[in-house]
Amino acid sequence: MREISYEPRNVRDVLVELKDSSELAVDLAYSAVRDGDASLADEVLELESRANYLQYHVRIALMLAAKRAEEAEQLVGLFQVAASAVRITEAAADIARIVRDDGGVPDAFEHAFPDADERLVRATVAADSDLAGARLRDLELDLETGVRLIAIRREGEWSFAPVGDDRLADGDVIVGRGPREGIEVVYRRATGEPLPAPAAPSAGTESEEIARAAETVIDLKDMAELAVGLAYGAARLDSDDLAREVLALEDESDEHKTRLETWVIEADDEVGSAAQRRGLLHLAAASEVICDAAVDIAEVVLREVELPPVFGAALEDSEEAIGAVVVGAGSDFDGATVADLELEAGAGVVVLAIHGGDGWTFDPEPDRACAAGETLLVRGPPAGVDHLREGAGDSEEGRSRPSRK
Repeated sequence: MREISYEPRNVRDVLVELKDSSELAVDLAYSAVRDGDASLADEVLELESRANYLQYHVRIALMLAAKRAEEAEQLVGLFQVAASAVRITEAAADIARIVRDDGGVPDAFEHAFPDADERLVRATVAADSDLAGARLRDLELDLETGVRLIAIRREGEWSFAPVGDDRLADGDVIVGRGPREGIEVVYRRATGEPLPAPAAPSAGTESEEIARAAETVIDLKDMAELAVGLAYGAARLDSDDLAREVLALEDESDEHKTRLETWVIEADDEVGSAAQRRGLLHLAAASEVICDAAVDIAEVVLREVELPPVFGAALEDSEEAIGAVVVGAGSDFDGATVADLELEAGAGVVVLAIHGGDGWTFDPEPDRACAAGETLLVRGPPAGVDHLREGAGDSEEGRSRPSRK
C-alpha cells in the first residue's frame, strides 16, 4: 500500500484526475469483461490504487480550505463528489477482478456485448519502438490509425488527455481508443508484437434464457455508464431533472440486479463453472454500486448544495468533458440527428440527453432530430465538444442553462 505524505495540490487538478479516473476505469472494466483481457483489468486496479491515494489529498485540501460555515457548506459538496468518484473507481476495480482473479464470466455472456465500432487498447512502449521518444504531434496516430491516446501511465503517475507536445518514453503504458484495425497497428508499433486475438466464442446454440440474461448484463452496463455521465452533467448544469433521472436509473438497476441474481441461482452447470457464475453476481453487484455512487453525486444537486466554480472548471478541463451545447437557429446542426452530431464531432463524443420544450430526453435514439433552442448534454474530448459548439452556433457568452426543474 502506498504511503500517504501530504503535498499541497490544486483541488481542481485532483478533481479532474478523480473524475477522469472513474470514467476511464468503468470503460476499461467492462471492456476487460467483454474481451476477457487481463491487461485492461490490471490498469483498472492501477487506477483504483491511484484514486485511493488521491482522495487523501483532496480531503486534506478541502479541510484546510474551509474557514467559515458558508465555505464548509460549499466544500462538503465537493467532498461528496470526490468520494463518489473514488467509489465508482473501486466498483470498476471489482468488475476488473472478475477477469483478473475470479475466472471471468460464462462465455455466453463474455461474447454477448455488442461488437463496438471502437475498442480500447493497452500497450507498453518498448525501448526499440518508434514511439519511444517521439512527440504525439509528430506521430499523428489519430490521423494514421484512427486511434486516440486517452491516457498514459508513467512510473505510477497518470496523464489524461495527453497533448501534442507530450513525448512517449520507453516503459510508458498507453491506453488508446479506436477501430480494431487501428489498435492492432498501434499495439504492434508500441510493443513489436501482434495484438493478442480475442477468445473465440464457444460453440453451441445459446438458449433464450441465456440470451435474456445476457441482455440484462448489457443493460446493467449501459445504465451504470449513463448514470455516471448524467450525474456529472447534473452537477455541471445544476439540473434537478438530470439528477432525478440518475435516481430513476438506480431504481431500474436494482431491478436488473435482482433479476440477474435470481437467474444465476437457478442456472445449471451448463451455463458455466461455479466461479464464472459467481463472476456474474459480482458484475451485477459492482454495476449497482456504480449507480449508487452516481446517486450520491446527484443528491448534491437535489439537496441544493452549491458547488463552487472550481467544480465546473474541473469538468470542462477533464479528458472526458461534460458540456452543454445550445443548437442555434439556422446552424449546421439545426435539424441534424444525434447520429449526425456524434459522427461530425469525431470519436468519443456522446449525446447523453437533450433538453427541449417537452423537458429532457435521456439517452436519445440515434435518429432523434435536434431543433433550434434545444440544449444538448454531451460528453467527450474537449476538442470534440468545442467543435459541436461551433457547428451549433453556440457561444460561451450566449449560452443559457436549463432550469433546475
